[in-house]
Amino acid sequence: MATAASKPLRHFSPSLPHIASNKPKSHIRLPRVTVSALSSSSTSSPFTEANSESRYQREIWTHKSTLDNKSNDIALQLPELKKLLEALRVSREKERGQLENTATPGRVALVGTGPGDPELLTVKAVRAIEKADLILYDRLVSNDVLDMVRPDACLLYVGKTAGYHSRTQEEIHQLLLSFAEVGANVVRLKGGDPLVFGRGGEEMDFLQQQGIRVEVIPGITSASGIAAELGIPLTHRGIANSVRFLTGHSRNGGTDPLYVAENAADPDSTLVVYMGLSTLPSLAPKLMSHGLSAETPTVAVERGTTTQQRTVFARLGDLVNEVKLAELVSPTLIVIGNVVALSPFWPYSSGENTFMVQEHMLMR
Repeated sequence: MATAASKPLRHFSPSLPHIASNKPKSHIRLPRVTVSALSSSSTSSPFTEANSESRYQREIWTHKSTLDNKSNDIALQLPELKKLLEALRVSREKERGQLENTATPGRVALVGTGPGDPELLTVKAVRAIEKADLILYDRLVSNDVLDMVRPDACLLYVGKTAGYHSRTQEEIHQLLLSFAEVGANVVRLKGGDPLVFGRGGEEMDFLQQQGIRVEVIPGITSASGIAAELGIPLTHRGIANSVRFLTGHSRNGGTDPLYVAENAADPDSTLVVYMGLSTLPSLAPKLMSHGLSAETPTVAVERGTTTQQRTVFARLGDLVNEVKLAELVSPTLIVIGNVVALSPFWPYSSGENTFMVQEHMLMR
């Protein structure tokens, strides 16, 4: 496994050309929508998956006694987890010259890894990853980021996807606590920013109540990273005076979003929907029924900032059908608002785009 020293950040390639350059080579022009994607020699996802063979191999230390059983059942992993805890405890005691079985609690760092492009990691995040004894990582942490983990550190997948959680949130809390209590330096890797729809606040609160030091290392949230990649200003004078981040997940697992369509339907704001593929068919009509124009520019971005990025530009009234036709998959971010038309990748003619923006400004 490569370390940060052997694989410096400058070797990574950005996922899109600079915003001032031409559109991607594989850009396809359609009458009412644009689907664009970067050509790639590999069809594999840059993100780790729940059933990924490569991800399983990274965690083989937790399955030594059950190599033929690729279950994520934490009970099967407890023997190896306990062995690691004991080894860490002994190591910490030797380092401190302690005779009793007491070790100074370690720390937990909640680290955001950004939307996918490893070059968007902060220097502070890289340093935390390099120092970690144990890495607990989510589904949307890219393999390039995991390649920065040092060879003697242990990796443990705790990701969630729709309909499947490899660990409950309570189990994640206990894992973080158990390793911190024996003095390990634990890093909890989260896609985007740990405190933006990442449940980082819940983990921070739990650990602090147990007396564990918690450091939050922010990441570039998907809204900022993906919008910047496409040249979309989330706020823009005279067009959007605010931005709202919305989770598309229903708290009860249904098909409806969190009943905020009425307040979110503001033509002077930008709406960014995280994890919204399943609830988009409900959200879009609600936004229009509460007054948002069907002509509002929108974009849906799959695997943003990575070499597998695909985008669907459409007007709000067409977005649901076009996303379905493009067969976008998770993770997909949706941006709704007039600022989308400011992107140089917006497929409509410059004259039409200019008219729309000017008309909006005159109405103000």
